[in-house]
Amino acid sequence: HMCRMRAESPSLSPHGLLGRASTSGFSLVEALTVMAITTIGLLVGVPSFQGMSERARVSSAMHLLTAHMASARSTAITYRIPTVVCPSNRSGGCRTDGDWSQGWLMFFDKDGNRQPDAREDILRDENAPIHPSLRILSSTGRPQLRYLPDGRSSGSNITVRLCREDELLAQIIVNNAGRVRSETVAGTKPCAG
Repeated sequence: HMCRMRAESPSLSPHGLLGRASTSGFSLVEALTVMAITTIGLLVGVPSFQGMSERARVSSAMHLLTAHMASARSTAITYRIPTVVCPSNRSGGCRTDGDWSQGWLMFFDKDGNRQPDAREDILRDENAPIHPSLRILSSTGRPQLRYLPDGRSSGSNITVRLCREDELLAQIIVNNAGRVRSETVAGTKPCAG
């Protein structure tokens, strides 16, 4: 005779197996812990990202300006015409105050007046690729760079400084032989020049 055996199954309740309550989601303490860790991460990461972005902007402006200076030297030698790189007044002429923050011009300066005489003399008209908080300033008394047909930059060395407020971040130096070198500045140095 066959006997049917029936397996006893655990009783199910509305709260799960064997009467245990199931939990889902986060407790208030867990949620606050995650928020605190996220906040600390943002406090550490955001300034770090801002610093990295600023260094990239400074590096970009510095490389672009040094490339234009080297191009002006090469142009002066190739065409045997004095060539100038100067801070732009944004209307086809040079600023006289040494503030390169709005951009710069590269032009032929056949007559030596240190200003473009005609629109066709302007070889480059570059907007500065920098954030408004950054400034580009040249040496006091030397607002522009003029290359002679032999590639020299007569007169004293010119230093073009990249600054945030009054803090020096980088500088480009051109010697009398016309050679360009650039350097970033570590630490906090004033942007005086």
